[in-house]
Amino acid sequence: MPIHLLHPDLVAKIAAGEVVGRPASAVKELVENSLDAGARQISVEVQGGGVGLIRVSDDGAGIPPEEAELIFQRHATSKIASLADLEGIATLGFRGEALASIAAVAEVEIVTCAAEADKGLSLHWKDGVVERVPSGRSRGTTVTVRHLFRSFPARLKFLKSEASERSQVANVVSHYALSFPEVRFSLMAEGRRLMSTSGNGSLRDVLAENYGSETAREMLEVRVEKGAAEPAAFVPRVTGLLGPPSVARSNRSHMSFFVNRRWVQSRLLSRAVEEGYQGSLQVGRYPLSVLNIALPPSELDVNVHPAKTEVKFRNDSLLFGTVMKAVRQTLLSRPVPEMTAARPAPVAPSLPAPSLWPESEISRPTVVSPPVAEKARPGLPILRVLGQASATYIIAEGPGGLYLIDQHAAHERVLFENILAQHSRQQVEKQGFLEPVTLELSPQEEETLRSSGAALAAFGFEIEPFGGRGFILRAVPAMLQKADFQSVVREILSSLAEGKDASHPGEKLAISIACHSAVRAGQMLSMTEMQELIGHLEKSAMPRTCPHGRPTMVHLSSSQLEKEFGRT
Repeated sequence: MPIHLLHPDLVAKIAAGEVVGRPASAVKELVENSLDAGARQISVEVQGGGVGLIRVSDDGAGIPPEEAELIFQRHATSKIASLADLEGIATLGFRGEALASIAAVAEVEIVTCAAEADKGLSLHWKDGVVERVPSGRSRGTTVTVRHLFRSFPARLKFLKSEASERSQVANVVSHYALSFPEVRFSLMAEGRRLMSTSGNGSLRDVLAENYGSETAREMLEVRVEKGAAEPAAFVPRVTGLLGPPSVARSNRSHMSFFVNRRWVQSRLLSRAVEEGYQGSLQVGRYPLSVLNIALPPSELDVNVHPAKTEVKFRNDSLLFGTVMKAVRQTLLSRPVPEMTAARPAPVAPSLPAPSLWPESEISRPTVVSPPVAEKARPGLPILRVLGQASATYIIAEGPGGLYLIDQHAAHERVLFENILAQHSRQQVEKQGFLEPVTLELSPQEEETLRSSGAALAAFGFEIEPFGGRGFILRAVPAMLQKADFQSVVREILSSLAEGKDASHPGEKLAISIACHSAVRAGQMLSMTEMQELIGHLEKSAMPRTCPHGRPTMVHLSSSQLEKEFGRT
């Protein structure tokens, strides 16, 4: 093929692919435009996961009539005019690609009214043609996007389910509500209100809307002590809220970063926060954090990617140290919690709680579900329990030498196969509450619950709506007898929302239930409990690994012992 110039329509679609990868990308661009216009109230509405309809309305400055038609042209912007402007960007948008990219792959209508205009203006863009008519509207702008990717069907094939796309939209709106608590946000999806903030300027109130009032109350305000002057010409200012270790999550998706109020993804900032929590969190747990870093625009480059979610910093080491120090100071300054007796949620008396597993499972041999049986391999020899080391490892003797068994990993394996077996028989044992446990879910968690409710119910969870985004937890799988039920539900929803292993949601749920039900490292076990655990592990289909793939045991063969003691 000879070298040639691409057709302008194809160029526009290629550019659109960089900026608008999914409905949430379009929502992000439109919300950023509203914020740059000085809006104090922004409403977002989506239908069909954002593919059928996206509507973003604001009370911002509006667009002057004489400039209106330029907005559909590529690189048309009011944010920058020179290279000097590019080196000191203080707005969220600046590239002038958002509306042009969206219009390249959808039907777009804009109704706007500038502050000084006598009346509003309606612009309808379809297939490269603009229709312009007068329209009545108060100050501000409403952008309506219909049939996203209708002219780009290849992109539609790569979108996820409507529920998943709605969850991504909710994630975008939630983050900008956290970055701009003084702006009133509302989000409607399929006619349901998913989120509504007051716009009163309180970050804690917005966080309560996303994570629940109880979590919001526990959050720690970032405290930065004034120290000696830094050698650099500036010191980044860190503000926001940090979660105490008690509200940690199972993945990094709940760490939110804003640089000059721009929502960004940054490995540097993630590492700095995790370093600040070093020694405070268990392995595999990650903090809940909302941090805004303010620094001169000249100290960062926001023109790294068309989606503007990545930034580069001029002084990485100074920023890393400042954020890490702020996190540590905040955690050290938190009040020492009072020692109070834990009050477990009341449970129905018909289901007693044995030490390691439900009573019905102690005497009954482990039943392996067909998926597990297919992957089974030779089991263990009969082991004789000798004792426990470090309240974490069971010491056992077998025909081939000594075995050190990780009690948590081993118990996870046994419970995982048990819950899968119960599920395959459609006989998952439930534990009902005499007093229901209340839950407050974020918009993303609510969407995941609505799309995965049947799967959760099949594993023994009974969750009912309780007004707004409140829910009532009436029952859980019987194995979760001593767990923090709210944390378990949140972590399961977070795991399901990630979309990994979507073809095996049952296994993912079973892993989560087993992990939260299993005996912990550091817990003393009686000889009887250790013998029971080893007995069940011997009958497992895959006794040498836990459901996550970690080894359950280390084997020291007789020949290794003889060699170490010089007997060979």
